[in-house]
Parts: sequence; C-alpha cells; structure tokens
Amino acid sequence: MMSSLSTTARVIGRAVLFPGESAQPLMGCRVRAGFPSPADDHLDVEIDLHAHVVRRPAATYFVRAEGDSMLGDGIHDGDLLVVDRSLEPLPGRVVVIAVDGEPTVKRLERRGEQTFLVASNPRFAPIPLTGRECEVWGVVTHVLHALPGGEP
Repeated sequence: MMSSLSTTARVIGRAVLFPGESAQPLMGCRVRAGFPSPADDHLDVEIDLHAHVVRRPAATYFVRAEGDSMLGDGIHDGDLLVVDRSLEPLPGRVVVIAVDGEPTVKRLERRGEQTFLVASNPRFAPIPLTGRECEVWGVVTHVLHALPGGEP
C-alpha cells in the first residue's frame, strides 16, 4: 500500500457569482439510465448551476484535485471540487485538510479514539492524524469533472 497523501488540493478561487450570468435550462424530468421516454423531452425550469452547488458563497471556494487516491468517491485527477468551510468536518465526510502543511483530499474517519484520513482507492493506506499538525480547510460538497469526449 502507498502511504503518501497522493490526492492533493490546489485552491483556484472563491465562489463568486458574476453579474449578468444567466441560468441554464433544466429538463422537467430525471434522466433514466435505461430506455428513455419520448414524453420527457420538455424543459421545465431554469437552473443556476452556481446556486445549485454553492449554498454559502462567503464560505465556499473551488479547488482542483490532483492524484488518484479518491477515485472510489468519483474524484479524478483534475476535477473541480466545491468546498464549504462552514460545514463541520464530521467522520464520514470528504474534507480538504492540510496535514503537516501539505493539502490533501480524503475521507475523515474515527476508529476508536483515533482519527484517520482514508483514501477511497485501496492502493493507499489510511493516514493516522495523531501527533500531526492538521488544519481542515473545508468539506467537499460537489465534484465536477468532464467525461471522456465531453471536453471541447
């Protein structure tokens, strides 16, 4: 098992709504992974993606993930993470945390009296936090990434 932090975080900016941005159309139905219904091809409302993923703008920032230690949680190298600093870093949540000054993205976990950072890629060993300098930078609320062939 690898023991490095691997998936690091690089802050790229605060969540700021730009004046004049418009909402995008939202289908009035959910998209099925099975056979589509022709009756569902209408638009219902508009959605502002920023408003959908940013609940607390003053406490939210965006960061890019680097590495592959969180693949099991759908976090890929280069993904854009939405991070909320106002949320409590409870066990089970994915957090951006600086460990000994090095930012990383991992799931927070308690085992008995100890706290660990746990990768969702089995190649990486849990990281015990006892005796280490740690600063939680926030809780990851959303992950955005392009699918293969979806980038311009």
